[in-house]
Amino acid sequence: MRRSLFPAKVLLFGEHGIMEDSKGLSIPHSFYKGAFRFDADLDHAKELYSNGEIKKYYAFLVSINREGNFPIQLCLDGIDEDIQKGMYFSSNIPQGYGVGSSGALVAAIYDRYAQDKITADADLNKESILKLKKIFSQMESYFHGKSSGMDPLICYLDLPLLISSSTDISTVGIPEEQQGKGGIFLINSGAPSSTASMVQIFFEKLKHDGFRKTLKEEFVKYNDDCIETFLKGDFKPLLKNVKRLSVWVYRNFRPMIPVSLWKIWEEGLFTNDYYLKLCGSGGGGFVLGFTPDYEIAREKLKAYEPEIVFRF
Repeated sequence: MRRSLFPAKVLLFGEHGIMEDSKGLSIPHSFYKGAFRFDADLDHAKELYSNGEIKKYYAFLVSINREGNFPIQLCLDGIDEDIQKGMYFSSNIPQGYGVGSSGALVAAIYDRYAQDKITADADLNKESILKLKKIFSQMESYFHGKSSGMDPLICYLDLPLLISSSTDISTVGIPEEQQGKGGIFLINSGAPSSTASMVQIFFEKLKHDGFRKTLKEEFVKYNDDCIETFLKGDFKPLLKNVKRLSVWVYRNFRPMIPVSLWKIWEEGLFTNDYYLKLCGSGGGGFVLGFTPDYEIAREKLKAYEPEIVFRF
């Protein structure tokens, strides 16, 4: 059974640190989503562009299949035929904003054309999840040069995932949303990010023993505490932990925070009306916010187009 819509994803916790043994928690975000559509005439520029991009991606898939290292069989003829029929990817997921625009496309390709695919409604276990991750890593490498495979994995499964390590990934239940004042939200930095350059900055910082020490002793602790309190639904301790994490990120990941957000980042820490953190690699795109009162935060940050992700 083919699915039609594939959601975006939000990495709530774990940016950069998941490469250094901290945990990660990512959830699907269905406000943004994408799906294949067909238009034989392709008379709109956006549709024509998308069709052309899928054609380039198809050429990439053909090439890695020819090399014989691809772990699955894709119906490549089917992709080619559908491209000729005017297939395009209709998506409102912004590109370069850290919410999985390429991941949703990769998930949709796998769902539609993979043979003997692992289905999202099957009895998933760590082995099948890691197998999917490996497949998606190869498929998404076209877009980023190198990919962990996490984004398409989340977009495909449409389930929250807890990343304990690169070889320990599992589905996880998250608290039910409540009609309380608090919330987790996204704000728009106003410009896309460059994942590759942000990751390079991170690895350069890791060369310094002092940074590596504070990363392991402080960032990892705050990050993992945030995940633990969120999964338990303990939102007051969550906000305290997020503030600690926000302070640490502001001090140590400043080059990854758009300069235009420095002032409001500080204001949140000073007033305690909200706390900001990176959403993915940083450098632009979306930034995550956590607040005890969403209406206050929304009013203060209205210039940055806040969008709710989770209410508590």
